[in-house]
Amino acid sequence: MIVVVDERELVTQGYNSLFGREGVATAGFGPGEFGEWVDSAADDDLKAVSAFLLGQCSEVDMPAKRIRERSNAPVIALAEQQSLEDTLRLFEAGVDDVVRKPVHVREILARITAISRRVAQQQPSFTQIGPMRIFADGRDPEIDGEPLPLPRRERRILEYLASNASRRVTKSQIFNAIYGIFDEEVEENVVESHISKLRKKLRARLGFDPIDSKRYLGYRLVE
Repeated sequence: MIVVVDERELVTQGYNSLFGREGVATAGFGPGEFGEWVDSAADDDLKAVSAFLLGQCSEVDMPAKRIRERSNAPVIALAEQQSLEDTLRLFEAGVDDVVRKPVHVREILARITAISRRVAQQQPSFTQIGPMRIFADGRDPEIDGEPLPLPRRERRILEYLASNASRRVTKSQIFNAIYGIFDEEVEENVVESHISKLRKKLRARLGFDPIDSKRYLGYRLVE
């Protein structure tokens, strides 16, 4: 999920539509309500955010500082008119990139991927669980060195399970990470359908079900 912060509701709604066409969930905030949310949001809700976009705000560097106190997700500022002074102030506040509008959402997604890739280079680029090698950069997982092509939603669920391999995650946590914590148009039970399909594909390749589930406790990957 991408969080968009802008004083203009028309802008946040526009990005919601544009990113939605690319299959990416967004949540839009005005600067004031965003400050309240980022200060009080649960850690799991913040982990569901893949990037923050900062648009027109009276003090755009303040949201950036608040984000950096709680999240390492990429932060991109969208500038109407770019000046050296403003750009330097934003970088000092913790912004990862400053982009002058207009800009296509695909370019924004590419920049988010590039920033995430640089961060990932400082960390393991994959998670190894038994014969499964699960990447965090959009590549299909590998089983015994052979790629296992997966639809985007199933791949992202597997990536999320791998990133939380040391603990169980609930259906709600998976839903929030994949669809966005404010998506009211999709039923949470869709997660069960995706996991069922994912299980069948993994079981066919592995010979066993690597997704352990316990009622009320959630899911986790096992070797």
